[in-house]
This record gives sequence, structure tokens and C-alpha cells, in this order.
Amino acid sequence: MKIECIGGGPAGLYFSILMKQAHPGADITVYERNAPTDTFGWGVVFSDETLGHFRQADAPSFDEITANFTYWPDIETYYGGTCVRSTGHGFCGMSRRRLLEIMQGRARDLGVDLRFETDIDDVAALAASADLLVGADGLNSMVRTQGAEAFRPSIHTGSTHFCWLGTDRHLDAFTFVFAENDDGLFIVHAYPFQDDLSTWIVECDDETWHRAGLAQATEEQTVAYCEALFADHLKGHRLLTNRSIWRQFPTVKNERWHHENVVLLGDAAHTAHFSIGSGTKLAMEDAIALVGAFERHGTGDVPQALAAYQDSRWVDAARLQKVAQTSRTWFEQAQRYQHLHPLAFTFNMLCRSKQITYDNLAVRDPELVRRVTEWWWDEVAQQPRRPDGSAPPPMFAPFKLRELELVNRVAVSPMCQYSAVDGVVNDWHLVHLGARATGGAGLIVSEMTDVSAAGRITLGCAGMYTDAQEVAWKRIVDFVHGNSHARLAMQLAHAGRKASTHLPWDGGEALTGHDAWETLAPSAIPFVKGWPTPRAMTRDDMDQVRDDFVAATQRCLRAGFDMVELHMAHGYLLSTFLSPLSNRRDDDFGGSLENRMRFPLEVFEAVRAAWPAERPLAVRLSATDWLDDDGGQTLDDTLVIARALSERGCDLIDVSSAGNVSQSHPEFGRLYQVPFAEQIKQEVDVAVMAVGAIQGHDHCNTILAAGRTDLCALARPHLINPSLTLGAAVTYGHHEHHWPDQYLPAKPQPKD
Repeated sequence: MKIECIGGGPAGLYFSILMKQAHPGADITVYERNAPTDTFGWGVVFSDETLGHFRQADAPSFDEITANFTYWPDIETYYGGTCVRSTGHGFCGMSRRRLLEIMQGRARDLGVDLRFETDIDDVAALAASADLLVGADGLNSMVRTQGAEAFRPSIHTGSTHFCWLGTDRHLDAFTFVFAENDDGLFIVHAYPFQDDLSTWIVECDDETWHRAGLAQATEEQTVAYCEALFADHLKGHRLLTNRSIWRQFPTVKNERWHHENVVLLGDAAHTAHFSIGSGTKLAMEDAIALVGAFERHGTGDVPQALAAYQDSRWVDAARLQKVAQTSRTWFEQAQRYQHLHPLAFTFNMLCRSKQITYDNLAVRDPELVRRVTEWWWDEVAQQPRRPDGSAPPPMFAPFKLRELELVNRVAVSPMCQYSAVDGVVNDWHLVHLGARATGGAGLIVSEMTDVSAAGRITLGCAGMYTDAQEVAWKRIVDFVHGNSHARLAMQLAHAGRKASTHLPWDGGEALTGHDAWETLAPSAIPFVKGWPTPRAMTRDDMDQVRDDFVAATQRCLRAGFDMVELHMAHGYLLSTFLSPLSNRRDDDFGGSLENRMRFPLEVFEAVRAAWPAERPLAVRLSATDWLDDDGGQTLDDTLVIARALSERGCDLIDVSSAGNVSQSHPEFGRLYQVPFAEQIKQEVDVAVMAVGAIQGHDHCNTILAAGRTDLCALARPHLINPSLTLGAAVTYGHHEHHWPDQYLPAKPQPKD
């Protein structure tokens, strides 16, 4: 088998080593445009957990590589005149040049033909002369560029600028430095890789970069500026250059990694941001996977093996790129965290990519988690500690909204049950909500409950517009108050153009015939093509809907609810006024954001006036339509809406997203909506509740300790485990948590 490999970095060299080892008869040539001793960048970093499969792939190179490692367990964060040190992380690093030397030597020993200072101008011609052509030529891959029609690449550039420097100061930890001067905020990502050298990457936003004059700076000028700025951290040592030009990080993706007998590896196929230090790891794992594909499928059908390679790798690569994107975004937005206490700042940064959580960090570094928790309990929760001086995890802290006191920060998110009859809730709802209340959550939010029959999504939706409905709800409120310490909120809504549909388990399509009813919307636009067109609301319709919300609120008061939440999210009626994709009106209630807010704010003001001043009023918002480029509601819009609500007496924003139009494509994942809640909390004077793939008590404590939100709402985890909070109390040994008397035999007792 004749194999041509363009690119002599870790991806190309490691592939050639593994392939030659597996197929000694293969004729493998590696072409590299640079000299063998050239390398751009300084050190490479691995984590302990990534090394095992490298040993299995090729023990001789593994042994020599690990013999050259520098190991360290710690991360130091310099911020606000302090240093917070975290331990237990398990990093190892080495010189990129030494890594290449080891791989070059191993490849030569196996018989790989290495040709340095050799440019390949015509990829197609070289591919035609070989059985396999490997594009391992890095970020600016010529293989990818010349084959763009087949690979269909996309490249998205980050908003910050960075410069990859080195220093002759030996560091003994992964080091982050956040330094501000008159030009702005600069961030250092630094780590050791041999006794006398460390990597020193400097990053800043675009405005800072221009103010500092770095856009036109030479390498020498960059070094002079950075040595002066970081003098206290360099401690008399120098910064070193190696083609250290300022760049913006490109995230490279390809729809296809292979075409005919050509395949991409490493940065040519996908990039991972330097803040997670996984580019070399990704490249070497690609090489292992590609050789493994040939082992499984043989060398006789190259396209089949290449397809199997991508199938085996794309999920892991996409997952790591998602982690890298999340980490990159945190650093791009680091300025917004500069007000945090050093402990909160460090915890927030460590948990930025969701790979480290409260529980995970407690295993790695229990002392840091103890310090963070005690600080949070003292300064954020402002609650007394236990008699022994310890502090429970943040989820168990009380929270107050006006005169409403919640015993903890866990909420049961609204979950429609579609089981009411004529809008009247029944035993199912009693058991459903009662079980979650006795399960220990501090706040129970009812399912979306509609203010009129026409406002229901389905015939099975709950209502609050008749006496019978009010009586049925009061029964549930009385049970919750009589048998738990939970407080109960009613979520009031009108389904708008998403009304009049079948039950979800019957398909969820629009009703037809005598079962259907007319729907309302700000504009006569159906939610889904083929659904009935809603009627564009008149001023009389608005008056009626507003009055329906007020009447339902008054019923909530009589039923004994502790809080009301107005549903202005997910494409229901009030939400459709806010989004420009669903509101196409040309009167005072459409067009500008100010006009689109007008009716939802009118409803809010009317409800606030009808609801007692001592009881809180919340609003659920869709923070974004996930269609910024297509004219949808953006987070910037939502910040304006949240400020307007706060000014009118809103006490809590329940932050969700999407639902206004069927074209939305949310980027789902763990905690995927938390960043929206966090930004609202940072920029608006209002409490926030996060929701969306918060999967349990560990996530709750991670979000709260990082200062991202005030409350955490969980839906599906509470369907699986109604006693989620009681279970967490057991896990964390929080014996002070209240248990129903009937369940006391299951409550663990503190040890003497």
C-alpha cells in the first residue's frame, strides 16, 4: 500500500508510525514544508486520563514521550491581586520540538520516508499516485483548501486576539493571569513543559488590542509591552518569541473528513481551543482511529475504511469542540466576571467548560471546594453556618423573594401533564406535585395553566378560569402547605397560536373539526405550515386577555398560591408579541422592540397590581430564538425586556429559550441555557432562575457556587426522582434538611 502524508506534525507522524507498525510492507512518505527542527509554538499539554490508549497504540514512543514529561497537579489563578491555587488536576507537558524529535526518530526506525522542506503544490496529482493520501497539514491545510468542495469546511474566528510566546521562567502550575491596565484586560494562559521553559499565551479582546497598539506591533514590541505588563509574574525572566504573531483563533469544522482516497487528520479536520489544551491529543487520537479503521476493514477498500474512521471519531471530536467552544467563549467574555470575589471567580473559571463540576472538584481539591462553599454561604446566602463552622452545599441555602422564603434553591420546573378535564386538575396532579413537594424541593411551579378555555394548548391542559378549577387547585395548595416546607407558584399562560392541538402522545398536531377552536396571535401567521391561521388580535382581544390574566391571578390568591409566574416564553401568546419572527404588526404593538413589549408589559402591570405587594411575581422568558442571523429575538433584546420587567416590579426571571418559531435550532447540551440566565443576572437588577438540562444536585451546586444564578429549576430529573433534594441531603450528609414525618425512618442520622 502506497501512502502519501502531507504534514509532519504530531498527526502525520503518529499516523505514519502506527500504520507502518501495523503494515510493515506499506510504503509511507511524509512531506513537511518546514525543516525537522522547526516548530511553531512551545509546549504541548496532556492530562493523566488521556495517556492510557497512547501506551496501547505504540509502547516505544509512549515510553520515550512520557520520559520527557513535566508533571504538575495544580492550577494557579492570579486575579484581583490574589492567587487562588487549586490542586488534584493531573497535567503533564513537554516541548513540542522534543515531541516531534521522538516521533521523527520512531518513524525513521520503522522505515517511514520523511521528506522535510518539501512543498506539495498539487494535492490531486499526489493522491492519484497513491492508494491513500493523508492531509495532516494543520490549521491552514492545503489539502482541505484544494478539496473544499468535497470536505465542505466551515471556519469561525474567535473575537479575541492571542500571541503564543514562551518564557524562561519555570512554572510549577498551570497558570492563569488576569491583568488590567489603561488599555484593558489581558489574560495569560501559561504552563511548564521543561525545566527552564514555559508556554506563555497572551489574550485580549479587539478593543484592548487596538488601544495597546498591538495591531501594528513587531515581535520585539509585543515582548516589550507584555514584559512590562506582567513583570510581577515573570519575576525578572524574559518572554521569548517563535513566530509569535497576533492571531484570532479559528474553529475549523468539516462536514466530511474524507473523499475518495484522501483523508484529513488533526487540525486539518477540526481544531480545539488552546484553553483546553487538547489539539495534540485530538490529532494523535485521530491517527489511532484511522489505523484502527484499516485494521477492521482491511486496506483493500480505502473509501470504506475512511468512512469508518470518520464514523468512529466525529462524535468525540464534536463533543470536544463543544467543550472548547464553551471554554473559548468564557475567556472572550472574561471582562464580565471581573467583579467577582477571587474564590467565586476561580470556581467559575474552573467550571467554565462543564468538564469540572462541584462534586468533581470536591474529589480533586476538597479544600478549595470547602473554601468556596463557606465564602458563598457567608457572603452570598448570608446565612449562619452550622455549629461546627462548616457550610452545607449552596443548593440548601434559603432564598427570599419579597416576603416569600424558600427553604432551599431547588425548584421543580413546570411540566405539563395534559391530564385535566375541562381544565380541572385532579388526583394525578395532586400526586404529581405533592410527591415533588414532599421530596424536598424548595419551590414547586405548577404546569402551564391557562387563563381561558381558548388559551389551552390541548383539551387536557389545566385552567384557572372557573370556580371548579380554583377549588381543585386549592386542594393541591393545601396539601403542599400542610405536608411539606415547599412553596407553590402558579404559572399562568395563554397558548396563543399554539393552542387547539392534540395531546403530545397523540401526535401534537392541530385539532380539526368540532374539537378545534379559533386561536389568537399578534399576527395572522400559523406556527407550522399547514396549521390553521390564527386571528390577529384586536384591541378588544387584548383587553380580554389582559383581564383574563388578572382574573386568574385573583383566583390564585384565593387558592393560596405563594407566587405567580407569567409565561412569556416558548411561543405562547405573550412570547409571540416579543419575537419579531411572530409579531409582524404595523401598529403600536409591533415593529420596534419597545412596541413589541407593550402588550406583555401591560399584562404584567395589570397582574402586578392585582397581586399582593408582599408576594413575588415571576416571568418566564425565552432568552433567544436561536436565530440571531435571521431576525429572531436575541439575548440583547431579552436584556432590555428583563430590565423593563424589573423596573415594573418583577422579582424573578425564569430563563428558557426558543419555541417562538419551528425553525429554531437550539444547541442542546448540559446546562445549555445557563449562560443566558447568567448574563441576565449580571446585567439586570433581578433574581434569575436557570432551567434546561440541569441534571441533578451536582449541577445545581456548580451553577450556584459559580454565581451564575439564584435558583435552579429541574424538570426531567424530578420526573425520574421526585425526592431528588432529599437524596441530595443524604449524599452530602446535610442532616438539617427537613423530612416529612412519615419518611423519617429513611433519614440518615449524623454520626456521633
